[in-house]
Amino acid sequence: MLTGSALAIPWEAGHIPAILNAWYGGQAGGTAVADVLFGDYNPAGRLPVTFYESDTDLPPFTDYAMEGRTYRYFKGKALFPFGYGLSYTTFSYTDLRVHAESPVTDPLTVKVNITNTGSRDGEEVAQLYVSHPGKDSYLPIRSLKGFQRIFLKAGETKTVTFTLSPKELAVTNDFGELTVLPGPVSISVGGGQPDRNNDIPVVETRVVLTGAKNRLSNGW
Repeated sequence: MLTGSALAIPWEAGHIPAILNAWYGGQAGGTAVADVLFGDYNPAGRLPVTFYESDTDLPPFTDYAMEGRTYRYFKGKALFPFGYGLSYTTFSYTDLRVHAESPVTDPLTVKVNITNTGSRDGEEVAQLYVSHPGKDSYLPIRSLKGFQRIFLKAGETKTVTFTLSPKELAVTNDFGELTVLPGPVSISVGGGQPDRNNDIPVVETRVVLTGAKNRLSNGW
């Protein structure tokens, strides 16, 4: 499939065992597609947009509100969600490590072990998402706050480390102000979004941010 953005392809997804989205590959696109189809290259791309089942899943453009749009606010079931992608091998995520409590003024260090559980060498794109359960309803369902692309030989395990600054843990209010709010924050790391695909490995935990509200300066 050659496309510059998302398409509604529910019939294809239900009848074709595999779909390779090559976007607009340019002069060497044909060679790149052939390398994937013949197994000379193990694909590791991830979708930078959401593929919806139908445009009826989206609200009409009567205003610029984000409710119901993009992976951050769409509550329905996507055909292929933002961040989705497969390869010729499989991966597992274990031993997610992060402090159970942290001051609202401090950065958070997140570590996780990733193992290539398949029989072929390959690359994985580890994605870290943050959400704020129980906070204001206008906040995103989740937001991508970090990703790392790593190469793993078959059977190999590596530890990946993310650092979340206060800015990446903050939320934006109606006045455009960034504030780190005390209370629980959900952090997930995996090959895609949590609760979106059962075949995508994800580990998740909650951290309690402590202290008073931390309003960040414009310098952040």
